[in-house]
This record gives sequence, C-alpha cells and structure tokens, in this order.
Amino acid sequence: MTSVSLYSKNGTPVGFCITGHSTENAEDMAGKIVCSAVSSAAYMAANTILEVIKDKCFADVDDAEMTIKIENPSEKSIAVLEGFSLHITELAKQYPKNLKIISEV
Repeated sequence: MTSVSLYSKNGTPVGFCITGHSTENAEDMAGKIVCSAVSSAAYMAANTILEVIKDKCFADVDDAEMTIKIENPSEKSIAVLEGFSLHITELAKQYPKNLKIISEV
C-alpha cells in the first residue's frame, strides 16, 4: 500500500511525503494504475514548486519514498499543494486498498 502524508502548518499546506508501493505483485493492474497516478502527480507538483515557482524547499527522492517540505510557501505553491491533495484524496477514494491518506500538522 502507498501512504501519502499531507503536511500543513497552521492550516496551510506545506508539503507531502509518499511511501510504499501500490502493487501487491506483477499482475496487480489496480496497483500499477495507482502507482503511476501517484508518481505522476507527485513529480508534477514537485517540479512545479522547485523549477517553475522556485520556492525553496527540502526535496528528497529514494526508493518508494518522496518528500517535499516548503519552509515559507508562496500562494502559488500552496495552490499546487492543494491541487495535489485533491487529486490524491479522490484517487484514494477510488482505490482504498492501494492508497492511504494521512493528514499531519
């Protein structure tokens, strides 16, 4: 199962951490769909924040883990993180066996 922790500070989104794998085995088509969707959304959000908006943040990618934390998010980065949160939350509703959302402060 993939877990997505959504980080916020005083009600403002400041980042996320994704861990785990969505697939149970090589034949798990739903898991492959979730893995692709989560990865695509995460990289789009991270690249937009880092390369387009250029907010300074901590970013780390490792095997089955991605973390983004923005110290002082701009309005544009907040909008990106809100969109990411909406996308991931709806995906978790469609695939509850593959994806879990955790809200952290």
